[in-house]
Amino acid sequence: MGLPAEKRQRATLADLETIPPNLIGELIRGTLYVFPRPAPPHAHASSVLGADLVGPFQRGRGGPGGWRILDEPELLLGPAGDEDDMVPDLAGWRIERMPRLPQTTKFTLAPDWVCEVLSPSTVVTDRAEKMPAYARHGVRHLWLLDPLARTLEVFALEAGRWVVVGVHHGSARVRAEPFDAIELELSALWDEADEAPQEGAPAATAEAPAPHKPPPATKKGPRKGRTRA
Repeated sequence: MGLPAEKRQRATLADLETIPPNLIGELIRGTLYVFPRPAPPHAHASSVLGADLVGPFQRGRGGPGGWRILDEPELLLGPAGDEDDMVPDLAGWRIERMPRLPQTTKFTLAPDWVCEVLSPSTVVTDRAEKMPAYARHGVRHLWLLDPLARTLEVFALEAGRWVVVGVHHGSARVRAEPFDAIELELSALWDEADEAPQEGAPAATAEAPAPHKPPPATKKGPRKGRTRA
């Protein structure tokens, strides 16, 4: 008789503390994912998009205000002992839902909107793991921004499932919910020094990252600030 297959041990929040500071770790349904730090096109797209949104939607300059928009907030969502720990590139909360910032290092209130900037090292996890996780936790709006394919995908949560609201390409000027009060210039998000992809070229793709096997427990100090890959 064959022996039963060895059951993989669930990763925990403690395992995140073992990740070296030059890597990025996220915990989703008991699996720890580890990524390299983001490449410059990723950082550029995220930074410019955040700047475009903060003025009109957080500070009310040329827009309606009413939001808190943050770079790379660490989200701790779900019941104790079964939390997901994720770091979107950008996230936003409506002021009426989060009138004050929490005093903790992690956000336990799910955002109203998140944006993931796709990289070859993260695209599989962003689509296959993080999108369902955001839906489980009730995030209402999701953007996927691909600086290599130069695309913006806009999703809305309906009956617990993501519905595509729009897909925008290249240098289009777009209005995308929930920030459709202003027009966004997509060309500002791309590094113009990069050669534009050929028509019909696929978005960033990569093999799924292997779940990280936690190393033996060691005593470590607090984690340093992490960034997304």
